[in-house]
Amino acid sequence: MTKKIRFMETVLRDGQQSQIATRMPLADMLPILKTMDKAGYHSLEMWGGATFDSCIRFLNEDPWERLRTIRQEVKNTKLQMLLRGQNLLGYKNYADDVVRDFVEKSIQNGIDIIRVFDALNDVRNLQTAIQATKEAGGHCQTAVSYTTSDFHTIDYYVALAQEMAAIGADSICIKDMAGVLTPKTGFELVSRIKEKIDLPLEVHTHATSGIAEMTYLKVAEAGADIIDTSISSFAGGTSQPATESMVMALEELGFETGIKMPEVSKIAEHFNPIRDRFREEGLLNPKVKDVEPKTLTYQVPGGMLSNLLSQLKEQNLEDKYEEVLKEIPKVRADLGYPPLVTPLSQMVGTQALMNIISQERYKLVPSEIKDYVRGLYGRPPVAIAEEIKQKIIGNEPVITERPADLIAPQLAAFAAEIDGYAKTAEDVLSYALFPQQAKDFLGRHEDPFYDVPIQTVDVTIDVV
Repeated sequence: MTKKIRFMETVLRDGQQSQIATRMPLADMLPILKTMDKAGYHSLEMWGGATFDSCIRFLNEDPWERLRTIRQEVKNTKLQMLLRGQNLLGYKNYADDVVRDFVEKSIQNGIDIIRVFDALNDVRNLQTAIQATKEAGGHCQTAVSYTTSDFHTIDYYVALAQEMAAIGADSICIKDMAGVLTPKTGFELVSRIKEKIDLPLEVHTHATSGIAEMTYLKVAEAGADIIDTSISSFAGGTSQPATESMVMALEELGFETGIKMPEVSKIAEHFNPIRDRFREEGLLNPKVKDVEPKTLTYQVPGGMLSNLLSQLKEQNLEDKYEEVLKEIPKVRADLGYPPLVTPLSQMVGTQALMNIISQERYKLVPSEIKDYVRGLYGRPPVAIAEEIKQKIIGNEPVITERPADLIAPQLAAFAAEIDGYAKTAEDVLSYALFPQQAKDFLGRHEDPFYDVPIQTVDVTIDVV
């Protein structure tokens, strides 16, 4: 029997997000979309994460219009997006009415598959998005946010995948945002999940640490159904392994991929000069193409490493880089071993930075970390020690219910706030997620003399 493995192409979202901070305009994508539609991919990831924010903040594009335009060009291949559970595309929990409306409108505008994850693997934060996706006729893929610690065992992840299947997942993804899933563990984890769950299983990793191709080979051998890759132009380093290379290697080993290499070659030929342009403009930093084995030691995602380095450069503290890197695992342990994925990656990195700069641990604590310890992001994987709680929030109470249960419906209030600018329900959702950026964007489009400059420079790379 022929072994099959399918491919999800990430260049339109995670590939370019990981290497050029999601600055690729729609104009760079349009000429090649019909070819991508014929290449034999399982799906094209093209929305979610920082794409939305980048469109309205830096590219002066309507992200909803981008989705509709791509959908018009891509007739046969599924379009996929990434959603941060109850956080949607932002960094805080939203009320259920906003989550439901956003999911429904995403599917109405052209999304087929929504990959939904929670930074803490708290499945309570996935339930509304799962239900809304299925009710709107979409495919809901729930993602296990993969990380390593004494607590995060294979048994833990298998049980988590089973729990996700039980609450309605249509497929499961092992989401290794830091590139720390090793070949041996990947083989065991996929084998165990496939034994227990009869759902398609996808594996997502990053090439940061230099082991991703070996991991993909072993998960394919273990029975993974789909792997995530990026066309070679935006592959490697902090992105995914290259599509072409993985296709050739796996086909030679007897896997059927469904990928048409002549079409894939055309896709690479299209994106190569675009990559070169970003390189010449300085937006493609050569460091994002580097292999960083320290990722395996510090468990820090590649995008988080590059962001941390830029923060330190801005403050002339580059000499503190190693010190901060060593502090990150300590902060993570103090906070109950959260996976380092947005928004927790940014929060843990900032706290580590503050600990080193202030020369006293938890002397300075960001409000987001306080909210996390209060339980407002969900349940930490491991209970936070009383001593750490005292340092961060004193004797304040910690909530145990689902955080969104404490949030009253928000959609009507958002609509009222942006009434003078929003023309559609989608405009209201843009404002709900990114209030200032959306107001500026909608203002520019409403009034050509609206005096808000388009921002063009930013160093933040989202870690997803």
